[in-house]
Parts: sequence; structure tokens; C-alpha cells
Amino acid sequence: MRLKDKIAIVTGGARGIGEAITELFAKEGATVIIIDVLEEGEEVAKRIATRGGKASYHSVSVTDKEAITRLFASVYNTHGKIDILINNAGITKDRTLEKMSIPEWDAVIDVNLKGVFICTQAVVPYMKAQQYGRIVSAASNVGLRGNFGQTNYAATKAGVIAMSKTWTMELGKYGITANAIAPGFTLTDMVAKIPEQQIEAIKASIPLKTAAQPLDIAYGYLYLASDEARFVSGICLTIDGGMAR
Repeated sequence: MRLKDKIAIVTGGARGIGEAITELFAKEGATVIIIDVLEEGEEVAKRIATRGGKASYHSVSVTDKEAITRLFASVYNTHGKIDILINNAGITKDRTLEKMSIPEWDAVIDVNLKGVFICTQAVVPYMKAQQYGRIVSAASNVGLRGNFGQTNYAATKAGVIAMSKTWTMELGKYGITANAIAPGFTLTDMVAKIPEQQIEAIKASIPLKTAAQPLDIAYGYLYLASDEARFVSGICLTIDGGMAR
């Protein structure tokens, strides 16, 4: 098992890519702390337990700095370490530039960018103390190439990539790696409302002519969170079937 005895925090772990990450990490031997505002996280934790894995669910928003700080302290005090932080929580509120409201801008910035900052800032003291850590954050190929109607989302994902590269420089001497993953079009609940005809058109635009499943993305997180990637830091791993080329 590639994550045997590791303690991993996964934000946004209740659905989609986050759910796939959570289940894969537990299968690979990690104790997984699921953070999400969606109650489905409880069911994910129970399902993992029935399979012999270890997981717990905590209903906390990544934008709540005080709650995140308390929770991370509790995790560290309980387990004696925090090995892995997966910053996966994210939302969309799409609108063209001229129609996008300030609340729509702020909501996406708060979760996708500020939330990543809050969680990473909270975990770093523990990782520094143990001289070990893996931080992997959710970017998007939209952060590399932009996308119509996603000014707010694209800005956050480009920001995640830049923050990860900055943390590589600041934290590397403590044995901490920081990387980002840029998924492409993935069949999750986030795209469930897209008409089938449009989904097929998107697939046709992808060089591999198919969309990703959440597990396709989760395997990238597994690699970067594992000791196999001990010398990999400051990268953005694009998993998008060749779209952002």
C-alpha cells in the first residue's frame, strides 16, 4: 500500500474527484480526514469503514479559518502527525465578464483560492515540525488556458498554481513538497447539468476523445502524495486528455 499509515486531510472529499481521492487513499492505507460542507461526506466515511479502511467526516467550510485551525490541531493531537493535505474543495459560479456580480466573484475566490490558503497555512506548522509533508492542490486546465464565462474560476486556478510554486520555494527545506493538479473535463456532479449534446461536443474537442472519470484524476493525487514523488515539487500535473497543449 502506497500510503500505509499516512494521515491525509482531503477537503471537498464528499463528492466527485474528492470522493475518488478519499476512497483511493483509504484503499492505499491512509487514514483520511474528510472535510466538506456536504453531508454526503458521512456516507463516504461509513462506506470506507465497511471496506476495512479508516476515514472520518467533518462538516467544516474551508473558508472558516478558526474552525479549520481547531480541526487541524485536533487531527494532529489525535494522530501525532499530518502527512498529506489535499486542497480539493471548489465551486463554480459561471458568468461572462460583463454579467458577473461581485458576490459571484467573491464566493469563488473565497472557496477556491482563500480556502486553499487557509488550509495550507494551518497545516504547515505541523509539517515543519515533523520535517515532512505533501501538499497537493486542485488547479484546472482552465487556469492554464482560460475558459469562456469563467473569469472567477480561471483566476483562482491560476492562483493555486502560482501559490504552489511559491510554497515549493518556502517549504522545501522542511521536507515539504507542494504541487498542483490541473484536471480537464471530468464527469462529476459539477457537469451534470450540461446537456448531453454539449458533453459530446466537448469530448470531441479532447485529443483522447473522451472525458475523465474522477478516478483518473485521483491517481494523479495518489502519485504526488506518495513517497514515489519525494523529488517532485512545484509542478502542475495536467490530466486532461491533451486539451491544454
